[in-house]
Formats: sequence, structure tokens, C-alpha cells
Amino acid sequence: MSDNVVLGDRDKMTSGGRAPVASSDAWMRPAEEFRYLILAIQREGNRLFAADLRPLGVTPSQAEVLRVLREYQPLTLMGLGELLVCETTASPSRLVDRLVAQGLAARETDPGDRRFVTLSLTAAGTRLEKKIGAAEEKLYDTLDRLTTQEGIDQALTLLRTVASAFPAGHAVARRREHRPPAGRREPG
Repeated sequence: MSDNVVLGDRDKMTSGGRAPVASSDAWMRPAEEFRYLILAIQREGNRLFAADLRPLGVTPSQAEVLRVLREYQPLTLMGLGELLVCETTASPSRLVDRLVAQGLAARETDPGDRRFVTLSLTAAGTRLEKKIGAAEEKLYDTLDRLTTQEGIDQALTLLRTVASAFPAGHAVARRREHRPPAGRREPG
């Protein structure tokens, strides 16, 4: 009997509800499995996070904008775009337009140079962002329970290497390397 799991075949599942570990003669190339495991984890994490955000009335992408603004405000639209993972363009104007329309973010003319507009959170955006922070912490607690520090360290090394080849990976690196101003990074 093969160790490969056929989708929908619950008889081959272990008592813990997990599929058995694939044998060494698996037909999937390691790069393909790597890709699909990242996708699976991202989708499940996004699904869990979106479910916790739904009652707050924001999407994961909008939540990311609010969190980045909290940590780095005031920001120009371009500066915000350089720190976002959810947007592949440097101009997340549609996301910002929705948040401004909802009264969660504000656009202000830069007093030093009137050609520039800066973005910041409104009081309502700050209140909502704290709730978003709590939802993020819930997700991070789940991930902490599923991993070990050694495993995370090894995975981060590999993922940083791969991600550095892509624009979204650069956004994560910028956020990791550039600490927000003092007092803006306390949890949730």
C-alpha cells in the first residue's frame, strides 16, 4: 500500500487528523513542495486572520496598511507602498482611498513641501488598529504553538534568502531593518 494520500481518502489519515508523512520516493520535486507548503500556510494564516478581522470590517490588506501607518506614520503614499507586502505596486492608492473614506486614515499636505501628501491614522483608525493588533497576536500565538524557535530560525534564514529575489520580500526586509519610531511598536 502506498504512503501517498489521495484527496478525500480519510481512511489513510492518522488518528490526529493528519496525513501520513510522504515516503522518500515521493513524486513531487522539493521546489514544488516548498512552493505549495508556503502557499498552504499563507492561505490558512490569511483565512484565520480574515475571520478575526471580519467583525472589524476590514480586510487583511487594509489591516496591513493600518498597522504600517501606526508604526511609521506619517508616510507618503510611496513610502507606504515600499513597506507593504499586500500590494505589489509602490502606490496603494485604492487601499488608502477606502481607509480615508471610512475615516480610518487621513491625508495631510506636508507643511515642508506642499507637493507631498502624508498619510496618518485618525483617532478611529488608531482604535481599530489596536483591535487588529490583537487579531495578529492571536495568529502569532497559533504559529508559536505549532513551531519551535530553532525551526523558525532555520525557516526564516531560508525564506529570507528566497524572498530577497522578489519585491514583496524587499518590503518585509525594509520593515525588519528599519525600526519604527520609539513607542510605536508595542504589541496590539
